[in-house]
Amino acid sequence: MSTTEPDALLGPADIRELAAALGVRPTKQRGQNFVIDANTVRRIVRTAEVRPDDIVVEVGPGLGSLTLALLEAADRVVAVEIDDVLAAALPTTVAARMPERADRFALVHSDAMLVRELPGPAPTALVANLPYNVAVPVLLTMLERFPSIERTLVMVQAEVADRLAARPGNKVYGVPSVKANWYADVKRAGAIGRNVFWPAPNVDSGLVSLVRRTDPVTTRASRTEVFAVVDAAFAQRRKTLRAALAGWAGSASAAEAALVAAGISPQARGEALTVEEFAAIAENKPGGTGPGGNKPREDSGPGADTDTDPHDNNTNTASGSGE
Repeated sequence: MSTTEPDALLGPADIRELAAALGVRPTKQRGQNFVIDANTVRRIVRTAEVRPDDIVVEVGPGLGSLTLALLEAADRVVAVEIDDVLAAALPTTVAARMPERADRFALVHSDAMLVRELPGPAPTALVANLPYNVAVPVLLTMLERFPSIERTLVMVQAEVADRLAARPGNKVYGVPSVKANWYADVKRAGAIGRNVFWPAPNVDSGLVSLVRRTDPVTTRASRTEVFAVVDAAFAQRRKTLRAALAGWAGSASAAEAALVAAGISPQARGEALTVEEFAAIAENKPGGTGPGGNKPREDSGPGADTDTDPHDNNTNTASGSGE
């Protein structure tokens, strides 16, 4: 682990000074809320259990508050930033405040939703303060495209954190909950107050921990096929699965047949099902890959598909700075 000066991290005055020098004003469009508290970013790094051999990818580094704290603890940090001004300034900030670690830092100037490869060794961890407006699709896309990511800790809006970590039967259990659980074991890892941000948001934030599943969901269906069932089930979440999956299966009777074959009551609702049960339904789609269908299996497993799906009902794909 690197030894750094006590003032290497950014405090409130540093953040405002940097922003003023760059002519940066945080924008709601990109969900920009910069962390101004050094204790908070160090807490995030501790909670993420970042190790000296970790290759950490960070999305939305902003002015570099969390980036510098990650560089203190990790072997290497790769930051993905969409904002032109912030992307241009971050390497300079790292070199000025942590020169002995500058060669351990790399910047990717891009929308995270478009990134398919990262420089250097494969990432082992994802740690990020994600922009509220695109947190779920960015998180799920990174987990899909970079299966080497073993551990993830993200700071998101408290409501989003609750949805990601929800279990079947919980009133906020839905699309993000199921899809996140396809990749990882998910849990809430703490709460973050509003006063550590500039500008202070109108909502509280939460930390979510995701540890990559050592045993992927066992299914003959592909990720895309399973996620199609999830999307259909929650598009009309108040309806029974027999009704909600009618469009997906071709008819209500075909949906019922798939549900019965999967061992699930046609009168159940999506909020009661585990990701494994959604996978069982996908396997039994009429004309599909499993016992209930006849289409040849092409792929399965968390990393099998490389096509992009929306992951959630959120269609905004910009991924600006969240820090």
